[in-house]
Amino acid sequence: MSYRVLAAVIAVALLATGCGNRSGGSAGQGSGDVQGKVFTSTSVTEQGTPRAMVEGTRVELRFTDDGRLLANAGCNQMQGPVTLDGGKLQVTDLSSTAMGCPSPDLHKQDAWLSKLLSAGPSWKMDGSNLVITGSGAEIVLSAEAPAKLEGGTWKLESLVQADAVSSVPGRVPATLKFADGKVSVFTGCNDGSASYKVDGQTITFDSLVHTDKACGADETAAEKAVVAALSGQATYKIDRSTLTLTNAKGEGVQFKK
Repeated sequence: MSYRVLAAVIAVALLATGCGNRSGGSAGQGSGDVQGKVFTSTSVTEQGTPRAMVEGTRVELRFTDDGRLLANAGCNQMQGPVTLDGGKLQVTDLSSTAMGCPSPDLHKQDAWLSKLLSAGPSWKMDGSNLVITGSGAEIVLSAEAPAKLEGGTWKLESLVQADAVSSVPGRVPATLKFADGKVSVFTGCNDGSASYKVDGQTITFDSLVHTDKACGADETAAEKAVVAALSGQATYKIDRSTLTLTNAKGEGVQFKK
């Protein structure tokens, strides 16, 4: 083979390589691109045409920090260990809850997503979007940003005691509002406030004061839990739209935005 022919072959190969990456995405950059994040679908296509999703549903994929995938298509929760090597999403032992879904279409949608994920689809990041491709289907998902501590109202969702989480007695409507180093508190009965400082995943509350009206049994129980979480130092964690505050005794509260 002459040098001229060899040069032409190399040029064609390089051109083909460049053309192969014109989609704007990069296949399987690494688990760090998705680990610890939640993605929700913005478009779902099948055989090149939009796939109709059950009204009010979307595909949700959550990649945990310990290497698991949690998936949902509107009814049952699926999960299993996941690897992302070589641009392939491989889920082993994908299990699912067995809730009775409100409609047969939701069951079919669950089965469709389970089949897609179990077949080892390809994945890539296209900007900040995650693209899953396989079995004639493509799902484009956007990263879901967690709620911010400040701004808006946190509403009491549950009480935490060691590893046990319980519902709020009487659904008492306690709330927190964080802004500029001050948290405004409604315990479900009394109003109050405290100053706070954030250091990493620790919040130090100081000078908590509140009114002292007589409250019912449910309101008193909720108030006791909220005040305990806001007294001194607490660890905090924001998971999507849920804020968990836990004191040194392992007691805490969960709020949602």
